[in-house]
Amino acid sequence: MTTATAGAPTVGTLLRAWRDRRRMSQLELALRAGSSARHISFIETGRSRPSREMILRLADHLDVPVRERNALLVAAGYAPHFPERPLGDPAMHELRACLELLLRGHEPFPALVVDGAYQVVAANRAVSLLLDGVAEELLVPPLNAMRLTLHPRGMAPRIRNYGQWRAHLLHQMERRPAALRSAPLRAVHEEVSAYPPPDVPAEGRTDDCPVAPFALPLVIEHHGRTLSFISAISAISTFNTPMDVTVSELALETFLPADPETAAYLRETLTP
Repeated sequence: MTTATAGAPTVGTLLRAWRDRRRMSQLELALRAGSSARHISFIETGRSRPSREMILRLADHLDVPVRERNALLVAAGYAPHFPERPLGDPAMHELRACLELLLRGHEPFPALVVDGAYQVVAANRAVSLLLDGVAEELLVPPLNAMRLTLHPRGMAPRIRNYGQWRAHLLHQMERRPAALRSAPLRAVHEEVSAYPPPDVPAEGRTDDCPVAPFALPLVIEHHGRTLSFISAISAISTFNTPMDVTVSELALETFLPADPETAAYLRETLTP
């Protein structure tokens, strides 16, 4: 058993915040967890100390991210339940092999895997097309997807709808569950949101063009061609129930061609 840090939020405060976030009443949570609204109320107000098993059960029904489940346990005085192993750990060999297979399957379209702070942990060879012209200092590991995209010496000068895409990415970062507690993610957000706009002539911009109602395309120049992609990001944990903090925060981002011309160009350029 561990001791919760003095002055830190209590387990009851954290659980109430997650319940409010999920817009769930005490009664609804109690029914789902096989408890009572009275017991949930006592936990939230600090009148009752929940067991380790109860915390994990409530967190499961509240769909609390894995890192935050550990935080709930620590706040209640328990040891963390989920390990946080680096991807270089031998136990992660099978996962790394699966990621490589997944990324190759998306070729000739770009795809990459990022962690909870948007550090690039794996990418397929088609991503090199997006990184064409990026300054060498930004390509020194560890690579960060947000820095590569929004830095004035990164992809930014070639992004035709830079203003729209920047707003989209910053909003995406703010909505990630890890933003609640992740110091690395907050640091990246502060850094990239402070970047000045790239020095590109106004006629090279299309920020005032109509935005698609369901998906914002990434419109980018490559060797005189205008390419358009629809980006989709999904949690790796979608494919399996994560039992590790690192795995739970991995996300797959894919860039699919938004028009036939882009698809044809990618096939011609990247297909052996």
